Amino acid sequence: MSVEATHHLQRAGSPALSGRSSPVNAKKREDDGPIKADKATRRYAAGVDRALSLFDSALQEWADYISFLGRLLKALQLHPPGVSDVPHKSLVAQRLSQCLNPTLPAGVHQKALEVYTYIFSLIGKAGLGRDLPYYLPGLSPVLAFASLSVKPPLLSLFDTFIVALDPVALRPALKAILLALLPGLEEESSEEFENTFGILQRLKGAVVGREHHDGIVQDAPGDSFFWQCLFLATITSPSRRQGALAYLQRHLPRLGKQSESPNGVKGEDVARGQGLAVAVEAVTSPEPGLLIRCFIAGLNDENVLIQRGFLDLLVTHLPLHSEVLCRRVSPGDLIKLTTAAISVVLRREMSLNRRLWTWFLESKDSSSENEAGPASPHDVETRGQNDGRQTKYFRRYGHSALVQGILQMFEDSTATAAEKARPFRVALALMDRWEIGSLVVPYTFLPAMRSIWRYQKIANTPGEYAEVLRSAKGFFDGVESGLIWDELSIKLLCATSMEAPDPNTIRESLDLIAFVIASFDLQEEEMLVRHLPFLALALLFKSKALLTRQEDQESERKQAVPSRILMLTGQLIDLVPERAYGTQTAEGERSRSIQYSSLEAENDDFLVKMEEYYVQRRGKARSSASFIDGDVLGRLFLLNIIQMVQQELRSNRLGWAFDATVSILDKVCRKLPRSHLLDLVGLLSDAHEASEHIAVNHITDITRLVYLLETVRAAVSSTSWLKDYRLRLILPNIVTALWPYLSPGRPKSNTEAVRCVWKVHSLSPDKSLVESCITALMTEKSCPGDHSADVEGARRFGVLWSNSTSSHGSHARRSSLVPSTPKRGTLVDRTKEEYILTRPLLLLLDTLEDRRTDLFVATSGWLQSMANVEVIINFLQSKLQASLALRTADSGDISATIDMGKFPVDIDQCLYYLRTISNMMEHTPQEFWPVLLARETGGHAQAHGANHDTSLDGMTTQTCLTKICLEVLSERFETEHADMPRLSRTQQTAASLLQAVVLRSTSTANIEAGLQSQIFNALSRSIGKANHPLQVFLINLVSVWLKRRLSDSTRNSNASHPRMSSGDHSRQKNLSSDRVDQDEPPALPAVPPPLLFDCLLEGLASAGSQPVLSHWIRFLDTCLPFYLSNIFQILMPLSDQFVKILESMFKDLEQSFNRPDVQSTATKEPVNMFIEMLNGFENVLAQAHDRLSETEISHANFKTPEQPQGFFNKFGSGVFPSDAHRSRSTTANNRLTVLLCFKDAVKLCVRVWSWGADGSENASRHPEFSSSFSHTSHRLKNRARRLLEHVFAAESLECLETLIDSWSGPPKAHNAGVPSSVTLNLLHVLDGFRPRNTVPAIFNALYSRTNPSALDPDRKSTLTSELSDVEIAQFLVHYTRSLEDDAMDEIWTDCITFLKDVLANPLPHRQVLPQLLEFTALLGIKVDNTNFGESRRRRRELADLFLRQLTATFTVKPLGFPLEPSSARSQNPSDEPRHPPRREGGSTGDDIVAILAAIFPDTSKILVDSDRVTTASNIVSTQVVTPTLRWKSFPRNVTSSFLDLLLRMTRIPEATKAWRKDVAEAFNDARFFCGHSYQLASSQWLPLLRQWITTDKDRMDELLSRLPSPTSAGIMFGVGASSARLEADRKSQLNLRRVATLLLAAPMDSFVLQLGSIQEKVADLLNATAASSPSSATRADIYSLLRALVLKTSPVHLASMWPSITTELHEAISSLYPGRNQDKYNMHCVVHACKLLDILVVVAPDDFQMREWLFITDTIDAVYRPQGLEPSALMDDLVEYLDASAGTSQSAPNTGPTPQARNRKPLLTSKNIQGIPREKLLDRAIRPFLRQLSINTFESTYSMTAFDWQAAFEDLLFDIFDDGALV
Repeated sequence: MSVEATHHLQRAGSPALSGRSSPVNAKKREDDGPIKADKATRRYAAGVDRALSLFDSALQEWADYISFLGRLLKALQLHPPGVSDVPHKSLVAQRLSQCLNPTLPAGVHQKALEVYTYIFSLIGKAGLGRDLPYYLPGLSPVLAFASLSVKPPLLSLFDTFIVALDPVALRPALKAILLALLPGLEEESSEEFENTFGILQRLKGAVVGREHHDGIVQDAPGDSFFWQCLFLATITSPSRRQGALAYLQRHLPRLGKQSESPNGVKGEDVARGQGLAVAVEAVTSPEPGLLIRCFIAGLNDENVLIQRGFLDLLVTHLPLHSEVLCRRVSPGDLIKLTTAAISVVLRREMSLNRRLWTWFLESKDSSSENEAGPASPHDVETRGQNDGRQTKYFRRYGHSALVQGILQMFEDSTATAAEKARPFRVALALMDRWEIGSLVVPYTFLPAMRSIWRYQKIANTPGEYAEVLRSAKGFFDGVESGLIWDELSIKLLCATSMEAPDPNTIRESLDLIAFVIASFDLQEEEMLVRHLPFLALALLFKSKALLTRQEDQESERKQAVPSRILMLTGQLIDLVPERAYGTQTAEGERSRSIQYSSLEAENDDFLVKMEEYYVQRRGKARSSASFIDGDVLGRLFLLNIIQMVQQELRSNRLGWAFDATVSILDKVCRKLPRSHLLDLVGLLSDAHEASEHIAVNHITDITRLVYLLETVRAAVSSTSWLKDYRLRLILPNIVTALWPYLSPGRPKSNTEAVRCVWKVHSLSPDKSLVESCITALMTEKSCPGDHSADVEGARRFGVLWSNSTSSHGSHARRSSLVPSTPKRGTLVDRTKEEYILTRPLLLLLDTLEDRRTDLFVATSGWLQSMANVEVIINFLQSKLQASLALRTADSGDISATIDMGKFPVDIDQCLYYLRTISNMMEHTPQEFWPVLLARETGGHAQAHGANHDTSLDGMTTQTCLTKICLEVLSERFETEHADMPRLSRTQQTAASLLQAVVLRSTSTANIEAGLQSQIFNALSRSIGKANHPLQVFLINLVSVWLKRRLSDSTRNSNASHPRMSSGDHSRQKNLSSDRVDQDEPPALPAVPPPLLFDCLLEGLASAGSQPVLSHWIRFLDTCLPFYLSNIFQILMPLSDQFVKILESMFKDLEQSFNRPDVQSTATKEPVNMFIEMLNGFENVLAQAHDRLSETEISHANFKTPEQPQGFFNKFGSGVFPSDAHRSRSTTANNRLTVLLCFKDAVKLCVRVWSWGADGSENASRHPEFSSSFSHTSHRLKNRARRLLEHVFAAESLECLETLIDSWSGPPKAHNAGVPSSVTLNLLHVLDGFRPRNTVPAIFNALYSRTNPSALDPDRKSTLTSELSDVEIAQFLVHYTRSLEDDAMDEIWTDCITFLKDVLANPLPHRQVLPQLLEFTALLGIKVDNTNFGESRRRRRELADLFLRQLTATFTVKPLGFPLEPSSARSQNPSDEPRHPPRREGGSTGDDIVAILAAIFPDTSKILVDSDRVTTASNIVSTQVVTPTLRWKSFPRNVTSSFLDLLLRMTRIPEATKAWRKDVAEAFNDARFFCGHSYQLASSQWLPLLRQWITTDKDRMDELLSRLPSPTSAGIMFGVGASSARLEADRKSQLNLRRVATLLLAAPMDSFVLQLGSIQEKVADLLNATAASSPSSATRADIYSLLRALVLKTSPVHLASMWPSITTELHEAISSLYPGRNQDKYNMHCVVHACKLLDILVVVAPDDFQMREWLFITDTIDAVYRPQGLEPSALMDDLVEYLDASAGTSQSAPNTGPTPQARNRKPLLTSKNIQGIPREKLLDRAIRPFLRQLSINTFESTYSMTAFDWQAAFEDLLFDIFDDGALV
């Protein structure tokens, strides 16, 4: 309402505000007391009172109503002379209104109207004007349902008496009178139509006091109030809208008549201040807002006839060119009007669309137009002047508003999915009329695309987004392709054309275009061959310009825009077909030079031409020809991309832009003709310069450069590629740059580097080029005498070898050395192909000759860890055979297959290969020796041995050689020689010689003393000095020596102690049972040297031994047999050392992958070292467990046949040996030591297995190294899995408990970030840990904690894990849930036997019986999904067990304690807890309830038949439901799980009888209504009560029968009377709340049949007084019941209740006046009465709208009150009186939602007044509410917001469950 009042009305406030400025009126409402107190008057009043008393006692049938009305009429006719007033007029009016009930026959209505007529005649015009609030509400709704015989007298009554009233009396009730009369205009052919129309005309004049004359009545300025009330009635009452439309069609002034033609010249000569016509002034004063909203309401009506009528009114009375819409109406209102108008197109009704087009395009000559309109907008130039005039008309008057309206619909971020799809369907429908669509769509297309793009991010569900996207696709497909790309291209050009472009704007534009490309259909030919290439090339220009201006491309903020542009360019190029670039022709080849001469000019002018093509010709017709030829377009693509690639190559770093441009180049080259690609070879020069300065810190730069070379190679011909000399300069530079990334210290980039090397090899024109580069890099030295470069080169070659062989799958054994078949496009023939790794491999094997170098250590270590050594051996053997065959074969034939320069044919070559094979055999793994020896000939071996090491032939010099060697290794010798390299080589030679002496000697007894005294000291010194080669030689020496000692000891002990038979070991699983290289441990091992263990710990822990750690691990393996007798004493420190080192290595490895800037610094080969340490750790555990098994077997006492054969004596036999007679003090401690070490190993392996798992803390990693991460993690996981399998095979129970502890316990250092799902998945993949093995182990762990005395000793757990029985039971449930259904066949017998044993003695298992019950239910559910043998018998057996277990659960531990909410268990049984918390005290009461709630829906699957389901339901009802509901703490002990259980029981037919009784008792409990119940009411209690009411429909009648009628008879005085009254009040309050609760719980209109009984009970209780029983204290709950009726009952069913409700509300609110029933209505009752009125005003039922004026000002007087007009509405009058009495101003804080809220909500809510003291409610709550109600109602109507039903529902529910209001 933007225009101020211009007439005699004074504006009190704006609808946009929330207050009004009116003078304070302290008028006190006069009582309706009796008149004169003489005898005749008293007799008259008594007669009327007697007649009224018949209404409550004598009315049974409709004839009784007529009799009552006749008695009342006779009593009124006996009025004394001179008395014109009616006694008890309030009650008389109420009874007359009740007699006009629509359910009564027409005769009763006629008799009632007769009484009305007499009363109106009796009281006269003045009396009727005064008493109109009493009588009009009863008459108002009658015309809507009156019969034909009733309508004439009713209309006569209105015409004779009401229309004749004074304007002061009519003004407040005008809206109600209009609502009462409008039903008479619904049918124009009816008899009462003209009569009603005439009454309305006379009423319009009567409102302003104008006399009516026959004939046409002209509007006057004073008629504005009538029109505004009519508009309000049309807006608020849809049922009266048809009658209002009929009146508007006849008497709405034509607002389109102007002083100028709408299409003529602008009327500048017409004065702007010229006033409007009188008729227009009448409908637009004080402002036209309600007029517009009246049309909006009509256009949004559900009735298509009403929509059609209002569209006709728009065309004929309110055209777009009218001055009302052009000048008087605000732009926002015009937008709302056009938005409502275009919404009719969604009905797809041609009659509506035709009227809409006429309104938008002007009605003149519109009847002759074709309804469908022209078929295409391309004929716009040839259309007639009429079409041009219409387009001009729409552009001038309707275009802006329509576009703004559609844009607002698109921009509504709070709309639902249906509302969001609405504007798309509207815009699509507008395109049916091209004159409108062609002007609207260009302005709405991009906002439409932006709307769906943004909605994708905020949509609640994918289904909602799909619904909106479906409508958006329909709109997109309907838009012309030229228009689409006009807008997208303009958007792009405008966003990127600024001098300093905004990155956010560009990003938004690019993301929007990318979304359009990805989401919509772009397969139209014109799009593919014209618009998409143009846009792609424009993007290429923009990206080139941005990259040219951008100085720092690595800035994240600056990268965003160009990267998006390039990504979008690539997407567009993917969509462009090859035909878009033209075809290759001979003529095109001949004119190539001419085209290229002008190509630069075309390149410079492209953007200018494109801008002219799209921007300057926007909206105009374009020819079908393109502004550029396809062939030229393709050449421009290639030219610009080549320039961008060259620009990036010449930069200092090959960044993301280079990668993106090369990717685009690759895509373009695949689609362009071959003739266009000749200039690509020119990129090699820039590539050569880039390879010279390539950065070595980023492997991605190298891979990008290789990608460029691959792209160029694929595009050019083979001839051009092979002849280009620049390749021989580029490729070596790339290999040199790749060489550092092959380092083992960079495991995250190894795989990528190896792949890149092979790509370079495939690009090389010379197959030996890469091989020579690698060879040169391996032999390169940083400085003379420094071998570190050689060692690093060997290690890098090892990475290249291992990744090359492992990346080729099954062909790994020959992929690097054996030539494969050339692929298509091979650059050279197969005869010229050479091996890429041949020369580097031979170079590396040559280093085995010199054992004194670090390179030898690296090479030998690489060979020891190699898994495919046979590949090299086979290769060397083939070379050897070739060299031998060379002397007998024809030289010409051999030279064709072998390079003569590499392999000279002479005896030296043969000797070389023999020595190489000898060295290989010496340094290969031990288990490979038999294979190698089996493949060699004796002659070769002899020759090799004779030439290589003849000094070892003689054994007579043993003592001398030993002394010499020990002297060289002594500390004195080291101090005398300071030359460390020479010293080291000398010591290495001595150690090697000494090793040979020990190895070949038959006895070492004569040299052991010297070895023990000096060897370990020398080894310790070499560790401190980090002398790695010497360490290796000394380790080998000691290993050989110890093996000889062990062999001698074993041979001596076997002579006196025979080996144990294999049958004795068959009963015990060993960790080393699957190790092929593990010897049987000796019975009496040799005594280890004293310094050996300290030396082992120092070697494993020292950083100086890390490069040779694999040698130390094998050394430890050799030493362990010496500690078998005391291995348990050294096991703990050794295990701790391993765990500490492994955790440090793994942490370092994690950081190297998670952070790209961190390299693995702890070790140079972290992956291999980690695996080696795991191998050593596993060997230690294996030896310890083997020794433990031997100790236990030696004291084993096997089970006798007489022992019982139950479950706990059946399973696990043969797995854990019994040891009844062993020494517990020693053996138990040894076993505990081993198990603790096992526990550490399991935790470590679980952490390794979880590396990179989803949800784990270590899952994040750098994406560039995903391949290397996958390769590395796969290796570590496989090794950890094998260790776990071995550990579990040995000690399944203890290790399983450790795994359960990791699953259930809180995150710790050892398992931080390990998801619980990883643990379960790990169990499923372990070999030997199938469900048939795992489930019995879980049973053993559980029984070890519940009843260990009943378990065999060999199957008891040592309880090393701090697990409770509840946690194990929870794991059992989750593990069973994770199993497949088919696994039940494996575990069925075990589970049934276990459950039977538990039920035989359930007391020890009382804490876990709820979890076992859930476990049993899971078995039943899974069995139901399978069909394995004897399924029916199994299911019956399980059903019986379930029932027995259910009974035992409550028998052992009854539910006799209050339930507490449990947060430890998920309410959804399918949810898996991340880490279920421990519960040391056992299960709580809510555990069993939550479990029952989870499994109860599946009872039919578990229990099979209905009898068992009934039995289970009765058990749950007896043991859970009944105790809970009858507990003294009810309802505070009721939890969400408990109500879930009850609600799920209601869905089982067999449980109906069990739960109905319990729910009824709980609902009838006096403690039910409290704050705790309110928290669960809406979500759980009400659905439960709805099921209860559905199954037992008589509950409402029973509740109503409990409501007593108030009585005052027999009431005693004193304390007893007060207590009895309070008790009756409390019972009545509770019953009223129960009725209201059932109303809210039931569906809409569920209790229509009980409305009569409810009305009767309500009427009785409303008669209660302060002294009756029950008293008037129950009124607040009666009002709550009435609120529930309003919310849950259709208004049509409440017609008979409105008189009582209106009277009661009037009396309750009037009690705020002094002396008005304060004893009957306390402040609490007044507050609830105000809430009831608030709900009625917000809901606005049609019948109440005709009574609304009694309480609030429902006309424009709420904001535009005339000067001197006193308020007549109760609320306005009362608040002015209260303000005057209190002496305060009208301003007060707002108590409700602002009128700008999206939905209408109640003003007075419990949350707003909560906490206000009762004595301050009047000032702080009621007075602000009274002051705001009228204006807030008007503002809500003006804003046309919807009713927020949920807010009213929640407020009422809060009041019902407010136990503080109970007496």
